[in-house]
Amino acid sequence: MTIDAKKFAGYLLNGDELSCEEYLESLAYKENILKVLQLFTGAMQHVGELWENNEISVADEHLATATCDYVLSYYKFRYITRKIPIKHNKKAMFLCLENEQHYLGTKMIACVFESFGWNVRLFGANLPLEYARSQAEEWKPDIIGISVAILYHLPKLNLYIEELTATSSAPGILVGGRLSGLYDLMPYCTEQTTILKDIIEVSRWLEEQKVEENTDDKYKQHTNPILSNK
Repeated sequence: MTIDAKKFAGYLLNGDELSCEEYLESLAYKENILKVLQLFTGAMQHVGELWENNEISVADEHLATATCDYVLSYYKFRYITRKIPIKHNKKAMFLCLENEQHYLGTKMIACVFESFGWNVRLFGANLPLEYARSQAEEWKPDIIGISVAILYHLPKLNLYIEELTATSSAPGILVGGRLSGLYDLMPYCTEQTTILKDIIEVSRWLEEQKVEENTDDKYKQHTNPILSNK
């Protein structure tokens, strides 16, 4: 746990949105999106540990979560939405399983995708499968990210994966959330599912996709006589 994360967690627990914003603006690495999101993650993990140790109440945890949500939206607008345009037609939608309320991690991952120029739709917490499926059919995403944080929700995961993969765009499925770093989730997934345990793995996966896209573009230019003659 870094000093920055503990200090930031203190502002979150006080519901002090202004101090959170000022602290973010004071950071030397404020434009390093990945590092800032790790700060958010570390701060909320610290809040979770305090709650598990009965050092704070449920109300304190809810206040910290609500404040974190607001400040994350502020940071996203300031450093991602306004500065990083959508670079291509790749689309990703993110959601939490039905009755899953822990959405902040999903929101952070969506921010990473946007920082790589993806077109993103974030559906947040508690999205029933029927609505997830209808949105996937309508919007036709390339990727669907699913978050699972509660152990007894795991049986739903396989159903979501199978039905969403079967939609018309045949999207790839990414699975993350608190459980992805604690348990082997592959028995609940398909072979085509990618499990990403944290923001670092998400960033690496996106970098790999970028390399593959660049390789494909070079191959097309080399083999397509129309493109190669330009």
